[in-house]
Amino acid sequence: MASDPTPPPQADAANTAIDSVSVLSEDSRRRMFTFIRRARRAVTRDEAAASVGISRKLAAFHLDKLVDAGLLRARYETPGGIRKVGRQPKVYEPTDAQITVSIPDRRHELLADLLLDAVLTESSDENAAQAAVRTAEQRGRQMGGAARDEARPGRLGPERGLTACERLLDQYGYEPVRETPTQLRLRNCPFHPLAAKAPDLVCGMNQAFLSGYLNGLQVNGIHAVLAPEPGECCVRLGPSDTDRDDQMTQDR
Repeated sequence: MASDPTPPPQADAANTAIDSVSVLSEDSRRRMFTFIRRARRAVTRDEAAASVGISRKLAAFHLDKLVDAGLLRARYETPGGIRKVGRQPKVYEPTDAQITVSIPDRRHELLADLLLDAVLTESSDENAAQAAVRTAEQRGRQMGGAARDEARPGRLGPERGLTACERLLDQYGYEPVRETPTQLRLRNCPFHPLAAKAPDLVCGMNQAFLSGYLNGLQVNGIHAVLAPEPGECCVRLGPSDTDRDDQMTQDR
C-alpha cells in the first residue's frame, strides 16, 4: 500500500516553529520583532527601522519576512487614529503565535494540564496520585474515542491498531519505532526530565494515558505496558503475556 505523502499536522507545526526560529536568527530582524512586541501597539516601518538603526527599505524587507513567518501581522492604519491626507502607512503588530522548539520533543504542557485536572476533580476517596492516573486515563480514552469517530476504522486488530496509534505518538513526541508488526517501542519520553524526578507518578500517568487511548480507539490485542529502558519512554505498546500464550496455543 502506498504511503500518504501528505505530512501529518504535527509535522507541519514542527516545521513552522523551526522556520520561525530561523527567521529570528537575523539580528536586526530579531531586534525589530522584540521592539514591536514590547511596544504594545501597532508600529510603523519608520519606527521599526529607527529602533535598530537601519534604512526604511531594509526594515520593510525584514518586516515582511516576519509577516510571512506568522510572527507579525500587517495592515494600513494611521498611528494614533488621526486621519491625514494621503495613503495610510503600513503598520505591524505581533500575532498570538507561540514558538516552542525542543529536540527531542517535550510535552510538559500536557503533563501540567493533566495534573491541573486531577487537582480540580480529586474526590474524597482517592489521593492525588490516584486522581492523576485517573485523569490521564480519561484524557487518553477521550482522545482515542475522538480519533475513532473521525477515522471510522472498523475493527482494529494488533497490526492495524498500532498503525492507527502512530499518528498520536508522533504528534506527542514519543518517536515510535515498529520493532515487530505487533510491537511499538517508544524511543523518546516526552515528559523527561520530570519523569526522572517522580517516575512512579509520571510513568503511571503515561501508561494510563496510552492505555486509555488504546481503549478509546478500540484496539484489540495491544496493551500499554511498563518496560523502562535507559533514554527511552517507560511504556511499550504490544501484546500482553496472556495474548502471547493464547497465540502460542493456537499455533500448536
